[in-house]
Amino acid sequence: MKTNILVTSAGQRVSLVRAFMKELREKFSESRVIAVDLCPELSPACQISDFSYSICRVTDDNYIPQLLEICKKENVGMVIPTIDTELRVLSQRKALFLQHQIHLIVSDESFVSSCRDKRELNHFFDKHSIHYPKPIDKTQPSFPLFIKPYDGSLSQDIYLIREVSELTEYHLTNPKFMFMEYVDPALYKEYTVDCYYNKDHQLCCAVPRERIAVRSGEIHKGVTDKNDIVNYLKSKIEIIEGAIGCVTVQVFYNKTDKDVIAIEINPRFGGGYPLSYAAGANYPKMLIEEYLEQKSIIYTDNWENRLLMLRYDAEVLVKNYE
Repeated sequence: MKTNILVTSAGQRVSLVRAFMKELREKFSESRVIAVDLCPELSPACQISDFSYSICRVTDDNYIPQLLEICKKENVGMVIPTIDTELRVLSQRKALFLQHQIHLIVSDESFVSSCRDKRELNHFFDKHSIHYPKPIDKTQPSFPLFIKPYDGSLSQDIYLIREVSELTEYHLTNPKFMFMEYVDPALYKEYTVDCYYNKDHQLCCAVPRERIAVRSGEIHKGVTDKNDIVNYLKSKIEIIEGAIGCVTVQVFYNKTDKDVIAIEINPRFGGGYPLSYAAGANYPKMLIEEYLEQKSIIYTDNWENRLLMLRYDAEVLVKNYE
């Protein structure tokens, strides 16, 4: 049986790689976690993994052949993607890898595509009766408003526009920009919810974590919070056709009137997942049990409430670097 695990685009995801290493060791003591990256010698996560490989960019035609070859060489049974740009490419190759008994932990292509294009994501929200920021006609704008690209990530190229004088030609002519209502942070707090969907596309766990402080689009300070967001998501998306593994849902939440406004879904591990893992939402273990041990995963809410995470910069030191 293939029991090694490979993490793609490992980069700085030291905590995620360590979590998989710990959980895999407890199940299969001789198994290894392999990390791949464009430049593994400069990747902290690659340096602390059991072994690492250099791989070309996901946009390169050789990416899939290289990844498959590494998986076959290293007896990999499960692949964990970590960045948005990999998801669609990998979702299209799930059958190819499964022919070699390799599970790509990525949702189906249709769901991935709807998440990557925020215009399509709004259709998804409509289908499931989920409240989201209403679109604004840029030719007749009301203020304040928010602008973001339909295919953006990492909080890049986003704008808060408070009055008409702040609108520029760049804002008005960029075909990728979506104009939408602004959600007042004085009334709503921002959360990322780490969700786990099993093979039957059923929600098995949901951990809302408040984004107290964010750096480069990723949570820097946060706290787990058992609140009405969980019941809201269970009532709306208890089943998502095609969704598997870790799926992060970003929402705004008004604790006074319990209103939930969804803004994004990312079908992968989020950068802040280590907080949910520390709280007891053990998705690496669930993936290992479901895909490598063929166990059934059922719903659980057995995770620690009000666990605060305060991140800081740490070092990985490599001796005799050349």
